[in-house]
Amino acid sequence: MKEIEFCRGGGCTAKLGPAALERVLSKIEKRKNPDLLIGFDHADDAAVFRLTDDLAVVQTLDFFPPMVEDPYVFGQIAAANALSDIYAMGGQVKTALNIVCFPEKMDLNILGKILQGGNEKVEEAGGTLAGGHSIADQEVKYGLSVMGTIHPDRILPNNGCREGDVLLLTKPLGVGIVCAANRIGEASNASYQQAVSSMTTLNKYAAEIIGKYDIHGCTDVTGFGFLAHLCEMLGERYTAYIDLEQIPYIPEAYGYAEEFYITAAGQRNRNHVGEQVFFNQVPFPMEEILFDPQTSGGLLAAINPADGIKALEEIKKLGLPCGLVGTIGARAEKKVYVYG
Repeated sequence: MKEIEFCRGGGCTAKLGPAALERVLSKIEKRKNPDLLIGFDHADDAAVFRLTDDLAVVQTLDFFPPMVEDPYVFGQIAAANALSDIYAMGGQVKTALNIVCFPEKMDLNILGKILQGGNEKVEEAGGTLAGGHSIADQEVKYGLSVMGTIHPDRILPNNGCREGDVLLLTKPLGVGIVCAANRIGEASNASYQQAVSSMTTLNKYAAEIIGKYDIHGCTDVTGFGFLAHLCEMLGERYTAYIDLEQIPYIPEAYGYAEEFYITAAGQRNRNHVGEQVFFNQVPFPMEEILFDPQTSGGLLAAINPADGIKALEEIKKLGLPCGLVGTIGARAEKKVYVYG
């Protein structure tokens, strides 16, 4: 018997589509505050608020329904995903608060396992779990509100890339496709375990490595998929040229995409940024992998080309597939060109 029943859209596939979210946020008045260094103006990963000349707080929140059956593993994944936004900004985790939605009729031992998994990831991050909030709901949902710190001069905005930078991706793509295949019993144990290993790995370790180099911009690849998050990084100033052979992905995700074990969220991502992408000899399954929503995905960093290979060699030692996947150039007709 399953401890947690799958929801229709677990993990980051449950996010609102980027187009819908963009429409809503465009109607919210953006009040200017000189100490709000990063807000939601350009869809960055977390908010950054300056307290002093030497100290700023990084604040984020993320939660979602389960995408795995094991409640302890779900807690680990949800926490790792929420913590990731702090690392994407270049910050250090300090405190976290639990966010819980849980059915009153469900076994509370399941909730205990979820919270245990989440707390262990907070501790691994070097943070402190300081409380939280829970409500009764018809479905399980879990995540964290996380606070970190950073020096105001060391923030890594998602749109800080420069012409000539190389793009470094620290985790494999295809997690959403593998979870979709697993939901209907079609994923192999090997591919599923590779997805779980990726989702439960903190981006702390990759962030510590890239932080030693000349890095200009960073984001984490989550529900909007590789291509939509990349388009956010590029803004209106730059174009990215992607080498398909260097894209790290879970190998079996390719076959699952061929069988159309894909998500509605992936198609929302395609609809949102597909017109901004040129595919040159890219097979359909690889297109899907590039649009695939990731849960607790890797960091995507724009880094000085002189440092790219050195950073990549260090990150390879973490044990997850990674790669230098492309370069940043001056703005062309399309935002992204993907070459097979």
